[in-house]
Amino acid sequence: MKLKTPLRHSVKRLAYAAALTLATMATAHAAYPERPVTLIVPYPPAGTTDIAARTMAQAMEASLGQSIVVDNRAGAGGSIGMGIVARAKPDGYTIGMGTIGTQTINQFLYADMPFDPEKDFVPIALVVTTPNIIAVNAKSDVKNLADLIAKAKAGKNEKLTYATPGIGSSVHLTGAYLEQAAGIEMLHIPFKGVSGSLPALIGGQVDVLLDNLPSTLAQVQDGSKIRGIAVTSAERLASVPNIPTVAESGIADFNVTAWFALYAPKGTPKEAVDKLIASAKSALATPELQAKFTALGAQAGTLVGDELAAFEAKERERWSKLIKDRNIQRQ
Repeated sequence: MKLKTPLRHSVKRLAYAAALTLATMATAHAAYPERPVTLIVPYPPAGTTDIAARTMAQAMEASLGQSIVVDNRAGAGGSIGMGIVARAKPDGYTIGMGTIGTQTINQFLYADMPFDPEKDFVPIALVVTTPNIIAVNAKSDVKNLADLIAKAKAGKNEKLTYATPGIGSSVHLTGAYLEQAAGIEMLHIPFKGVSGSLPALIGGQVDVLLDNLPSTLAQVQDGSKIRGIAVTSAERLASVPNIPTVAESGIADFNVTAWFALYAPKGTPKEAVDKLIASAKSALATPELQAKFTALGAQAGTLVGDELAAFEAKERERWSKLIKDRNIQRQ
């Protein structure tokens, strides 16, 4: 039986409305995540932030049930990449790998920040902590930190140069802290990541390299081109047991450890945040991931959510006081 035109149109409209309602309900109740998640890394490839991010992304994919795509957005001491995260749609599909620099230091060094590190993000998980390494060219006459300090004091008219992954990075601040603590002055030479600073040390364009240990560990362990003279942590590391701490080398109480953590934009739904936190905790608890970080000269994190937020608050207090006490100038 053939329906009359008006009735046929009514049936079609009802069918369409029913289909639309079902589609809307399916979308509303779809479990997060439905598609790959993008992880913004605010520094160049091959550096410690990038290494930590890619290692963590791979470890989280199984429990998250989706792939995590790493996207490097370097520049301005990490502010460009984390600014992208802060402005991203808060749906759980864009997260960022913040650092000690982007989340607790830069706000006290830069007059114009494109985001508020305390208010514009939801803390997910502390991924990894690691000390910085102080290294020289393997052919250098500087054999230890005492030699470096003596040479810096003797060459006031021709300052030693030290390379870091960039202005405003935690490594840069570590260098400024070392200068103040040791009573020396060196010339800071910033690079866009370790891919530039390490070749500069090997090639003799700079005298000293400061960097997070993981991104230089292989070269330090090899020892044929660069020589590690001190680590900035309170204790020596199993991965480089023969390299003393700065404190052991004569500067008491010197302890600087870099850290890296995952963040989502403010306003991200609780369901997505909870799923990301659960996935991160699961990954960080695995012996496999812990072993990978240990082999890199780092340690897997244990803080998530509000615990990470409380840790950040203490770090901001520490670094703001240090910057003020050491008279490190704002940029």
